[in-house]
Amino acid sequence: MRKLLFVTTILILFLLGACGSKPTGQEEGASEKVKIVTTYSVIYDITKNVGGGAVEVYNLTPIGADPHGYDPQPEDVKKTTDADVVFYNGLNLEEGNGWFKKLIEVAGKGDEEAPVYLVSKGVEPIFLESQGLEEETDPHAWLDLSNGIKYTENIRDALIKEDPENESIYVENATQYIQELSELHEKAIEGIATIDENKRFLITSEGAFKYFGAAYDIATGYIWEINSESQGSPQQIRDVIDLVRDKEITSLFVETSVDRRTMETISQETGVPIVGTVYTDSLGKAGTDGDTYFKMMESNINVIIEGLNK
Repeated sequence: MRKLLFVTTILILFLLGACGSKPTGQEEGASEKVKIVTTYSVIYDITKNVGGGAVEVYNLTPIGADPHGYDPQPEDVKKTTDADVVFYNGLNLEEGNGWFKKLIEVAGKGDEEAPVYLVSKGVEPIFLESQGLEEETDPHAWLDLSNGIKYTENIRDALIKEDPENESIYVENATQYIQELSELHEKAIEGIATIDENKRFLITSEGAFKYFGAAYDIATGYIWEINSESQGSPQQIRDVIDLVRDKEITSLFVETSVDRRTMETISQETGVPIVGTVYTDSLGKAGTDGDTYFKMMESNINVIIEGLNK
């Protein structure tokens, strides 16, 4: 019933939008910025860095919200319908309730004249571990900065293809941004290598840090594996309590985008403190330490190094 209501609603919104007049300021033949829709905040920020003043970017999933199972709003339908380009993560991120596929179909995207680009193209996927989910990919590739660089390259190439007149802008912006991400990537490798190997174990609520762990040589554990599954069941809590005790873990972390109460239960049961807050599925709100992709990753690296060195 919920799926039927979703489809019916966005069909009505699409028809209403199609009957509307041209938005104010859009004159026939006028030179306009490339209108882009992104599915969540990390892609939004990378796109803004690459596109600069040549693009107009609208993001679907709000800051702090979960992109796994988002419910599009009326403005999302209109913006996606009007967009020149849509960027999405893939790797199982926008698949929680099929919302993205439905939105794209209703908005009439997906062909050569209304392109939809997979920004994680070229990423080596890591698969889920939970029983029954072994063939599904973990979506959190951006938590490895080398994958963030791949995202940047894919966005740059897509913008050049769709807007070749501004190629020089996209190349220059992407080159500078990739240099910044590369330097932070090296900082992460060097910094995490300073942590005692016996303490190099990152426990979070969601199992979002597998790519991070593989890139920076740090073991990871979690209560639940992905936000689209059940979260914080009694068995999951017992398993993590056993893991914390077995590995003699001394530090726990909680994400900005999840309810911290389940991790607080782990902390109370084990006596191990929550030493830091990390970013995963969303940037932070404006003015926080994680309000850009670069700052989000820089904050994660600093918080993890400081927390595990306690």
